[in-house]
This record gives sequence, C-alpha cells and structure tokens, in this order.
Amino acid sequence: MKVVQFTIPVPKKSTVVIQENIAPHYYNHFHRHQEIQIEFVKSGSGTLITGNYMQSFQDGDIYVIGANQPHIFKSDDVYFLPNSEKKIHSLSIFFNPKQLRETLFLLPELESIQKFILGLKNGLQIPENAKELIINTITELQHAKESIRISIFIKLLSQLSTLKNPKLLSTTNNEQIISEGEGIRMDHIFQYVVANYKQHISLKEISQVANLTPQAFCRYFKKHTEKTFIEFLNEIRVNEACKIIVSRQFISFADVSAQTGFDNVSNFNRVFKKTILKSPRQYQKEFKNKLRE
Repeated sequence: MKVVQFTIPVPKKSTVVIQENIAPHYYNHFHRHQEIQIEFVKSGSGTLITGNYMQSFQDGDIYVIGANQPHIFKSDDVYFLPNSEKKIHSLSIFFNPKQLRETLFLLPELESIQKFILGLKNGLQIPENAKELIINTITELQHAKESIRISIFIKLLSQLSTLKNPKLLSTTNNEQIISEGEGIRMDHIFQYVVANYKQHISLKEISQVANLTPQAFCRYFKKHTEKTFIEFLNEIRVNEACKIIVSRQFISFADVSAQTGFDNVSNFNRVFKKTILKSPRQYQKEFKNKLRE
C-alpha cells in the first residue's frame, strides 16, 4: 500500500473540511497530506508518531498536524483483536494553508494568524488548560451553517495562535522532501517495531526490514528521526510501559519490564528514568496522586 502522500476528499468550494470518524481503529500507516489537520480524539487511545516525537494519545487530546508532516496515529493493540468491540471516535478538520494564503490571508487583519500558520510545520499539541476552549469552538464549527463557518474557523485559528506554551510535535525539518519510497520504508520500519517491540530486535534484523546494510540503516534512521534506532525502540517500550502502569494491570515492575521487551528490570528502570526523567515508581505515584485530585 502506498502511504506517503494521499489527498483527502475535499469537497468543491469548501475551504474547511470537517470529518467525524467512528472506526475500529485509526488509519494504520505512516502518511502525510498537503492539508494541515486539527485532530480531536473524542475517544480512543494509542501512540502518535511524527518526526522525532512520540507520545500516547487518549480521550480528549487535540493535535495540530502540519502540512506534509509525516505521522501515524497508531491505535493500541486491543483495537486489533479479532473480537474487539472498541472503536475510535474523532473529529478531523483539514485545511490547505496554500489556499488560505491565496484567499483569506490576503486580508491585513489576519496577518498574525497567517504568521502562525506559516510556523506550523512541526505541529503542536493543545495544552490541558486550553482544551475546553478549543473543544467548544471545534464543536461550534462542526455544527455551524456554511454561511458562518469561515468566521468560526477564523476564531479557532485565532485561539490556536494565542496558545501559551504549546508542545511542538517534532523538532525535525519537515520541509525536507521525503520520497514516496522513503515514506513506505519508514512505515515498514515503524510497523515492524510496533509489532515486535516485546522481543529482541537486532540491528541486522531491522536493517533487513528496511532493505539496507546495518551501517546504511543507522545513517538513514538518524537522518529521518534525529534518533538512533535503540533510542526509538526504547521510547516505544517505555511508552507501552507507561500505559501498563496507568492501567494497574501488573504484578510488579519486573512484570512490566518483561511485558515491554526489556531483558531485565535494572535495564528497564535505567531506560525508563532516562526517557521520561522519573523512575517507574515515581511515575506510578504521580499518577495515583492525580487520581485523588
């Protein structure tokens, strides 16, 4: 399947496309599109990978994906079980920044919003303290008549442009041209790691998946993610470990370590703390404290 560049079905004469999605899981491949995407996860969980960014997503999260920014919303394993009744429910808003520059952004009053849009190449995550405001405007936009939709859309962009301390989704250079073949190769790599992170994955093994020599693979992977393969693999494992800790469905941290592919609990503790700057026990304690708030 070709997954790098796909074009969403944009209705004619529509500046803003709003899609409500209810499906067994998110689109399961690394991809990009020329539109900026505002993604409101109404319900669903998994891992978002884009550039050198990786983080769990869950109910209520909101992201802005930059134009041509390769990404994948990878639903959790439970969504792919044969008898799973779980579904994702999301609202996606797409708009083409090039089209806006040639039309709406010709208005001098929208200069500050235009600058914000031009700086969106790496995307962002909406902070917790702004979610309610943004969700209300997204809902208003979804149900608005076409005659007033643009005014609400401008309102949404204005709110996004004035967010304080939004979290960037990537620090990589999304302007670099990624060929379709490279995108498909990166998808194969990601799919293999996500499917096999619980087992040992050697450099030789993953290099064969990418159809590269080990030396060439290391250079290739670092170029596209600004991480070594081991760093990426460990982030996948730690991300899954966090989900297990939050679920409270484990016997001990040694159990979490075994479930996420670490060879021993000492290595698990070391990598976990290096990755998220706190020990597994600290992470568990902070989560429990949040539940009491």
